[in-house]
Amino acid sequence: MTKIDITELAGILRDAAKAEILPRFRRLDPDTIKTKTNPTDLVTEADTEAERRIKAEIEKRWPGTLVVGEESVSADPSLLNELPGADVAVTVDPVDGTANFAAGLPLYAVMASVVVKGETIAGIIYDPMGDDWIFAERGSGAFLRRPDGGTQRLKVADAVPLKRMVAHVSIGFLDPDSKVEVLGNLAKFAISANYRVAGHDYRTMASGHCHTILFNKLMPWDHLPGSLICAEAGAFVRKFDGSEYRVGDLTGGLLLATDNDSWSLLRREVFTV
Repeated sequence: MTKIDITELAGILRDAAKAEILPRFRRLDPDTIKTKTNPTDLVTEADTEAERRIKAEIEKRWPGTLVVGEESVSADPSLLNELPGADVAVTVDPVDGTANFAAGLPLYAVMASVVVKGETIAGIIYDPMGDDWIFAERGSGAFLRRPDGGTQRLKVADAVPLKRMVAHVSIGFLDPDSKVEVLGNLAKFAISANYRVAGHDYRTMASGHCHTILFNKLMPWDHLPGSLICAEAGAFVRKFDGSEYRVGDLTGGLLLATDNDSWSLLRREVFTV
């Protein structure tokens, strides 16, 4: 079976960012910014060209690997159905936080996960602006890799009372009734935020700078890398119903907390969806 080297994969993401993403940052032709499912769901030529480059390089280095990229699935939704059963697959989000990127905000990421027979075994979140990345391999912990090659082990924050928690909450895909209720409950936190980029939400959680994050829409390129990295950093990761998040899950929401007890508290007091 093909074994994908995580450091090599990170290098592919980095090279694509330097070639296709960074040269377009704050230089996008407005006519090349398109909408997909709604006015806030954007795609740019940076997304499509970076994914094209990443996909070609993965297929060249590891023949037979299924590449499931966000823009490829947008063009051919049936590709998504192949992911859970693939022997070896790589999910790719070429520009996570496209709306930020298109607005010229320096908060976006390039993400990938490695999936083997329906199990996520590795994840990478690369930050083009900082030229560093966080990564994890299942059972081996989570780490930050700096541009100079230095490595730092990641650990989630210690548990704190609800009134001291910092939360990152993505409520855009909650149903209207739940959204109103959850928005009211956010007053129980010390701080609640929404970066509009899952990669940096996960990075903030894994590095101990927030205590919980919530998502409702579960696309694999958005959540397989970060959920594994956070779990390897010590987070308690579950869907809203308490079940484990699996590769084929597209619905059911996702709630991360510093530990099991905090997760239960959050589910009961804040995220009452």
